[in-house]
Amino acid sequence: MSLNTISNIGVNIQEKATVIWNVADMLRGPFKPHEYGLVILPMNVVKRFNDCLMPTYLDFRLTFKIS
Repeated sequence: MSLNTISNIGVNIQEKATVIWNVADMLRGPFKPHEYGLVILPMNVVKRFNDCLMPTYLDFRLTFKIS
């Protein structure tokens, strides 16, 4: 793995970390720290379902004629 590739991976991880921290900052207003888990865990499950089902989404829409 070249140094440039490693550098790009580091940037990608940093971007993801920045997104996570920005979401955490938004949660600090409406939710108390002990309530974060009540929001973050369900949203992670929804995101995981979305990612797993995305490859079949177009077929699903065509089968049920959803616009």
